[in-house]
Amino acid sequence: MKESAVKKIAVLTSGGDSPGMNAALRAVVRTANYYNIECYGVREGYNGLIHDDFLKMGPRSVKNIINQGGTILKSARSKEFMTKEGRQKAYDNCIKYGIEALVCIGGDGTFTGAKIFNEEFGIRVIGVPGTIDNDIFGTDNTIGYDTALNTAMDAIDKIRDTATSHNRVFFVEVMGRDAGFIALNSGLATGALDILIPEKKDSMDELFANFRNAEKTGKASSIVVVAEGEKLANIYELAEQTKVEFPDYDIRVAILGHIQRGGSPSCADRVLASRLGYGAVVGLMEGQNNVMAGMRSNDIVYTEIEEAIKKHNEINKDLLLISEILAI
Repeated sequence: MKESAVKKIAVLTSGGDSPGMNAALRAVVRTANYYNIECYGVREGYNGLIHDDFLKMGPRSVKNIINQGGTILKSARSKEFMTKEGRQKAYDNCIKYGIEALVCIGGDGTFTGAKIFNEEFGIRVIGVPGTIDNDIFGTDNTIGYDTALNTAMDAIDKIRDTATSHNRVFFVEVMGRDAGFIALNSGLATGALDILIPEKKDSMDELFANFRNAEKTGKASSIVVVAEGEKLANIYELAEQTKVEFPDYDIRVAILGHIQRGGSPSCADRVLASRLGYGAVVGLMEGQNNVMAGMRSNDIVYTEIEEAIKKHNEINKDLLLISEILAI
């Protein structure tokens, strides 16, 4: 590889945490060390840039973290970084340490901040997509998505046991913000009667029709998986309206919540995070700037941050059809 375009970098984790962030951090630090690039970690995301919370990192700084959920650098959403004055403080601290480029691990909010920072002050930036929502364009999967998906699946499997034992209907809410990837895939994997996601136009009539069809086939218990960003109604309203239509149903609501954000990352997330952390450093060495490192068809690719923010991965419509067919 020709001489690196950067000699000193910093890495931060920002926004909502996701399993695999530590694995990505480990890959960034050790790849930088391998190529003789100085690397600093920044605590608490952009807040750390502003408040001078930098620490020099080497290979031993990231030992025994590949299997840990969360992020050892901590994470935060920085309101101060949203101001020009805050970003000026962050830039001054980067200059103080001689930082030439930032590796920013997070979601679209993290990337938006990185893009603005680069455009205002010229510090090179590269994004690594760490979010359980899987809503970032330019990568087949985001770091943390696979782990969150398996956590949701495991929880719904357990809920099904009690639903079957008591002939109950459970409405289960999963995370994903405005994206239905976790809901669709966990719903398909757990045999949900219906899956309600913001990407498709749902109706109460269709939901009720599915319950009636289930009755005809002899189903005595059912699971309905609902994405937190579902536009039809919130999960409690869905349950209440269903109870009015089917007064004999024993209906329960379960919100999985932040349990989906935690836990040891899956093998797939550890490998993805390792490849993207490596890809981020190599990208900076090659002169990449204002881009996100992603994985497409098992290859590392770079997507303009602006494009990664503005566009969204699309739901696989085949999965929607398959989930409907198999829910009979």
